Amino acid sequence: MMLDSVKEILTARFGPEVIVGEETGGLQPALLIAPDRIADVCLELRNNPATYFDFLSCLSGIDYGVTANRFGVVYHLASIPYQTQLTLKVSKEHGRDVNNLPTFPTLSNVYRTADWHEREAYDLVGIFFEGHPDLRRILLPDDWQGFPLRKDYEAAEYYKGIKID
Repeated sequence: MMLDSVKEILTARFGPEVIVGEETGGLQPALLIAPDRIADVCLELRNNPATYFDFLSCLSGIDYGVTANRFGVVYHLASIPYQTQLTLKVSKEHGRDVNNLPTFPTLSNVYRTADWHEREAYDLVGIFFEGHPDLRRILLPDDWQGFPLRKDYEAAEYYKGIKID
C-alpha cells in the first residue's frame, strides 16, 4: 500500500484537515495525523478492505525536548494479509507540568495491543491516553516519582533506601 493511496482514503473519509503533514525523508515515511482524530483514523485503516492494517506492532511515546515543549506518539501499523507497514505520528505542544499530562485518545478499543503499549508510554514518558480502561504504571513501582524518559528527568539517588545507579 503506497502512502499516497492511504492519504486519498483518509482525506476522502475525514477531509484534508485529518492529515497535518508527512515525513518522507527517512527510511519509514510517516503521516502526521491530527491528534484528536488518531483513533478514528486507525479504526478506518483497520476496517477498510483496501488497507486492512490489522496489527499495531509498536507504539512509542516521544518527548521532543525541553525547548520544544512538545510530546507525541508514533504508531507502527502492519497489514498482515497485504504484507505492508505504515507509520503514523501525532504530536502537540504541551508544558512540562507533571500534574497536567499531555493527552491523546486511546487506541485500546481499536487494537488490543495498544493497552500495554500505552501503559508503557504513560509510565516512562508521562503521556495520558484518554479513555484507556486501565492506565497505570506497568514497569515502575506505583509510587515512582516522575517519568524517566522525559528529557528533563532527574533520577533520584535513592529509592526506598536502595541506591540507584
